[in-house]
Amino acid sequence: MNRIFTLSLPFVSFVAIGRLGAGLFCLFLQLTLIGWIPAAIWASFVVSRHHTESKIAGAFARAQRSNRYPAAVFDF
Repeated sequence: MNRIFTLSLPFVSFVAIGRLGAGLFCLFLQLTLIGWIPAAIWASFVVSRHHTESKIAGAFARAQRSNRYPAAVFDF
């Protein structure tokens, strides 16, 4: 369902993940109709990356809470 939403309304996907500037630019691309396909591909890529980054951040937070790894391991 998320992929269908991202492909049909790409600009809303950017706004939903907190990237208002990218959402407005994506809306401009969508209004040209030629840019709809690149906007949909771009939104799919960014939303997928956002979900991956949030999963990784959650895994790091769980590892730190469980005290399996010291906090210094996560300082880059």
